[in-house]
Amino acid sequence: MKLSAAAGILAFLGVPVSARTQTDIYDSGGPLMAEQAAYDVEFYDLTLHVDPATRTIQGALAAHVTVRERLEWFVLDLDTLLVVDSVVTIVPESRRGPRRVERRGGKLWIALGRSMEAGEQLAVKIWYGGRPLSAPHRQRSWSDGFVWTETAAGDPWIGVVSVLNGADIWWPTKDHPSDEADSMSLHITVPQPLVVASNGRLRGVSHNADGTSTHHWFVSTPINNYGVTINIAPYRVIEEPYESVTGEVFPFSFWVLPEHYDDGVRQFPQFKRHLRFLEATLGPYPFRVDKYGVAETPYLGMEHQSIIAYGSDFQDNEFGFDWLHFHELSHEWWANMVTAADWKDWWLHESFGSYMEALYAEHLGGPQAYHDHMSDRPVRFVNAKPVAPTTTQRTRDIYGSDIYGKGKWILHSLRYLIGKETTLAVLRRMAYPDPARETAPGGCQCRLASTAEFRDIVEDVSGQDLGWFFDVYLHQSALPRLTAVRESDILVLRWHVPEGLPFPMPLDVRIGDEMHRVPMERGVGVVSVPAAVEPIIDPGMWVLMEFDRDAR
Repeated sequence: MKLSAAAGILAFLGVPVSARTQTDIYDSGGPLMAEQAAYDVEFYDLTLHVDPATRTIQGALAAHVTVRERLEWFVLDLDTLLVVDSVVTIVPESRRGPRRVERRGGKLWIALGRSMEAGEQLAVKIWYGGRPLSAPHRQRSWSDGFVWTETAAGDPWIGVVSVLNGADIWWPTKDHPSDEADSMSLHITVPQPLVVASNGRLRGVSHNADGTSTHHWFVSTPINNYGVTINIAPYRVIEEPYESVTGEVFPFSFWVLPEHYDDGVRQFPQFKRHLRFLEATLGPYPFRVDKYGVAETPYLGMEHQSIIAYGSDFQDNEFGFDWLHFHELSHEWWANMVTAADWKDWWLHESFGSYMEALYAEHLGGPQAYHDHMSDRPVRFVNAKPVAPTTTQRTRDIYGSDIYGKGKWILHSLRYLIGKETTLAVLRRMAYPDPARETAPGGCQCRLASTAEFRDIVEDVSGQDLGWFFDVYLHQSALPRLTAVRESDILVLRWHVPEGLPFPMPLDVRIGDEMHRVPMERGVGVVSVPAAVEPIIDPGMWVLMEFDRDAR
């Protein structure tokens, strides 16, 4: 299948669907192979024609990289559902021309023809296309892949999600969280009058003679692969300028289906209040140089950078806010600005985003709303593996409920230990380790982060050595178990932790009208309790543990 390539370049490498044999195609991250560790991505340029009628895509991806170690093969990831037509080198100038490529499972091995040395610039362009992985359309849910559906009026409504399977399900890329392009262009062609809402800023729309239009988007800041997306529909746009806490003004836009325009107008002011709270709590919105955008999607939601997916029902939760918008917006800080360098640290995205919801509930309704939010769902965790393992992970190894609910509760318990104000200071420092970054232009505030960095910040801000806290709550899976034994007028509290790990977590005990904070320096605490009084252990439900709550 010939897609679009320069004359004289042979079409090759078509792989039928039946040739797909590797299960790890639909995954992301894990150990980084040497050939991909040997270069850094600087810029991606994606040109893509999306055909709703055939549910196909075709186009080209140019990857511009800097070589860091000697390189003979240039390796990118691409789903075998997509056919490669041709590949050329466009940089360096002396090596322009077609390249030989081998498809090895879900990877493209591109022969460079000679060794390239550290410091050299390389750019390779791949023409490709086909019918990409499709995701089922389930309202208020999502699965990875293209979602092809229709609006109530029968017009195409298309979105794409790639957080679990990796962005290589729809474009050639280095599918690993440790490398982000510094910038990216997207030129997306669709039938008129459909609209394309994507990452970054819209630089223009070309109206083509064949009845299509090409929407030219440019992302001027670093962007993680799964944060790249396209949203296609006959959108109407609700847009106002927004003034950041820095004084900068940038576009705040909501792409909404025509039939939901009035709902969007009603909800839009609340979206702005969410942004104001997060800026006040964590620091300025990170992508001021581009925009803040929301796109109504046929799936529940996703934190695509500067164009979050909103598939909710325009309704508030019991705490008085639209939780889906708030959660996805929080990911502009926790995922898009601060990105896990390895998926073992994915909790930095989801736990932090979930905890911000509790803080916003507190902002709206006070301490009781905060605690109600923390316990608004049954506290049941899988506890099958650590929230933050110490070894490299793939997406499907680590993704699950524990990086949401359990991780949120870990931050809740950390707040009990170090105090609210210190916790807020920690979160802001984690977002912006250097206050100078808060007002810096461009994308220099984006960075790759780890659990180890978070621990260092917590210890620095709190002035406490908290390695024990991280070891028990994050780096192993079992919850600490508490036993309480009443001996006459003495209550003995004891922590039980796998492998005898130290866990000096103090506990509140209410005795009558008095609250006692019982130290547990060696995992054991003792408090006097009058015979006629029934003590209540952890009455505020602050500490994440295994214990019969009815006995507190």
